Amino acid sequence: MNEFIDLEDVQFDIDREGRCGFPEVVYGEGKTKETILKIFQTMLKYNIDGLATRVSDDKGQFLEQELMRDKIHFSYNKVAKTFRIHKQDGKRSSVYGKVAVISAGTSDLPVAEEAKETVLWTGAEAVFIQDVGVAGPHRLHAKLPLLREADAIVVVAGMEGALPSVVGGFVKVPVIAVPTSVGYGASFGGLAALLGMLNSCASNVTVVNIDAGFKAGYVAGLIAGKGRTKN
Repeated sequence: MNEFIDLEDVQFDIDREGRCGFPEVVYGEGKTKETILKIFQTMLKYNIDGLATRVSDDKGQFLEQELMRDKIHFSYNKVAKTFRIHKQDGKRSSVYGKVAVISAGTSDLPVAEEAKETVLWTGAEAVFIQDVGVAGPHRLHAKLPLLREADAIVVVAGMEGALPSVVGGFVKVPVIAVPTSVGYGASFGGLAALLGMLNSCASNVTVVNIDAGFKAGYVAGLIAGKGRTKN
């Protein structure tokens, strides 16, 4: 039977990991800092590794202060706006698979960092590669040995969104493309990159929504951890 905990303003799903592979994730926008803290405290009670995305600076600072006071292990990434809490001693007993996360340009970094933090939360190893967009293709070529060791690859790019197609032509694993809202007027807030990625001629490229680093990292973690066994 599926189980949930009534926390008044939220109904927290404590059985999500058993059904879906990973615990429920907290979407930080629209939730108060007190609500996020309450959810984290519930996660710790049930020995669940927690992840919150889209956590603003004021909420992140509040969570830092509260969890430090309670001597809870956590990781707060201000660029990614993600906040992770770690059960027990903060260390995972096993690492499942490897995911490469690629950022086309430094302006894409917040979305790429969100993907990376999500990958780490899933229990996979994350290899992070920055600033290898198609304006300088030799930079990508130098990183190919790292990419070919990965079980899945997340490629984050704005502008015309060409990088995932290029990466897809060099590797034999799933490539998860993330369009970002980075670009000038005709990029239409990431729509140009999204359409370019959806029209990729590389057969191993699939696409998530604009700026959806979390979604890409989550799916990549599922791929990397395929066949994982529970402790």
